[in-house]
Amino acid sequence: MPNIAIIGASRGIGLELVRQYAAAGWRVYATTRTPENPGALGDLRGDIRLHHLDVRNDTHIARLADALSKVALDILVHNAGVLKSRGQASPDEVSETMRVNAEAPIATVSALLDSVTASEQKKVAVISSIQGSGRPRPSSPDLYGDSKGELNKRFRAIEPEWRAQGVTAIVLHPGYVKTDMTGQHGGIPPSESVSGIRAVLAGLTPADGGRFIDYRGKDVAW
Repeated sequence: MPNIAIIGASRGIGLELVRQYAAAGWRVYATTRTPENPGALGDLRGDIRLHHLDVRNDTHIARLADALSKVALDILVHNAGVLKSRGQASPDEVSETMRVNAEAPIATVSALLDSVTASEQKKVAVISSIQGSGRPRPSSPDLYGDSKGELNKRFRAIEPEWRAQGVTAIVLHPGYVKTDMTGQHGGIPPSESVSGIRAVLAGLTPADGGRFIDYRGKDVAW
């Protein structure tokens, strides 16, 4: 049975990733900030193992890495993120957005990399956004886009190190998806996005390492 870890699985894209992979017979390690009250995540069927994780907390990341130290993760998907515009954000909220969207994905993947390298598939997908293209920009009002641009920059810096360990890592734009975070305005349903993401991940080869692609497998400009 293949194993997948989904970081940020409580709702939206993450929840649908858990649903589809579990239905396909995968063992799913899913993280949530509230395992004692998992909501819709707790209603899903399949071999699903819940783990407590707040990606802002380094201790939580270390505990998760320890809990999964003997698990071979064929696929690791980092999906956790927050959406906030700079005009609405206090200085502390700006720092928190950068922590969650730009710093935590790299820190979490790095902490779990030994589990990925122990697997057969050795695949990592970091969920970003097309809004990160060409960013960060000086004095930009788009905090979300800037945070994703910073994530993309950090990914490009560290990806060669992951590749040297045999890992195929990509940045993924899931499309504009109807979720609680986006306000359900327009966009595609999570099921369509995740079906595309699964197809992309299934077809990844080592030659794809370092790409920024969308859920349809098309390249996105950095």
